[in-house]
Amino acid sequence: EVPLVESGGGSVQAGGSLTLSCTASGFSFDDFDMAWYRRVSGDDCYLVTKIDDGVLTYITPPVKGRFTMTHDKRKNTVYLQMNSLKPEDTAVYYCAADTYLFSGCRSYKYWGQGTQVTVSS
Repeated sequence: EVPLVESGGGSVQAGGSLTLSCTASGFSFDDFDMAWYRRVSGDDCYLVTKIDDGVLTYITPPVKGRFTMTHDKRKNTVYLQMNSLKPEDTAVYYCAADTYLFSGCRSYKYWGQGTQVTVSS
């Protein structure tokens, strides 16, 4: 059983929208902090947005006002709604869960397989 399964990535034109989903199995998101990260290339991997104890506590400035993270407790799923997408949003997006989540990508307790988002100009 894969703990985190992501979906929703794809290719869109600039200005378009995508919604990423990440469903947990074998554990509850409620028991951890949860977040979305993105890897642009190589070591360039960083926190996009985070929910701590049910509260949205961080969103990286380049996406503020365009991206929204939500959590559906009943479905044990987190979402990343991405609007007004820009070419610089192109990346592989990962969901993660752990007791503590930091600004960089690490070996967190739960880490999704990643989903590619490509935004063309």
